[in-house]
Amino acid sequence: MADFATPDLSDAHPGARHLGFQFRQFGMRERFAGPVSTVACHADNSRVAEAVAEAGGGRVLLVDGQGALHRSLLGDRLAQLAAHNGWSGVVVIGAVRDVEVIDGIDIGVQALGVCPVKTDKQGVGDRDVTLLLGSVTVQPGDWLYADRNGVLVSSEQVIS
Repeated sequence: MADFATPDLSDAHPGARHLGFQFRQFGMRERFAGPVSTVACHADNSRVAEAVAEAGGGRVLLVDGQGALHRSLLGDRLAQLAAHNGWSGVVVIGAVRDVEVIDGIDIGVQALGVCPVKTDKQGVGDRDVTLLLGSVTVQPGDWLYADRNGVLVSSEQVIS
């Protein structure tokens, strides 16, 4: 994937939708992009673990944790597994942990915050479902572009 900056993408592609959250960035990749795979969950990262255990093929995992910051939905073990399995990045609408270790992993991670507490694994959550994040609808297969300026989503690939 070519280098890009989300402000330039936003200018050139006004149909790209901005996820209106203030993200913190982790991992070695300052920018990442790819087709979206989605997880919807709350305080249970069972579906996140299932997803990153599969071949990523350059996709981005978008996790709707409903903005909850009291449990971490991604830690170093799952981030390393995602990198090993070819995921481009993970965006978490919620918290992550083990950020010092994640910073040394070749993956991009953006999250709303951090929390040292792991989740209870009860097998709850949904995969590859349509997400409504604020006023932005995200479908599995949409394209996601993330860098230090924020996250954009487009129904089609806007750069190659």
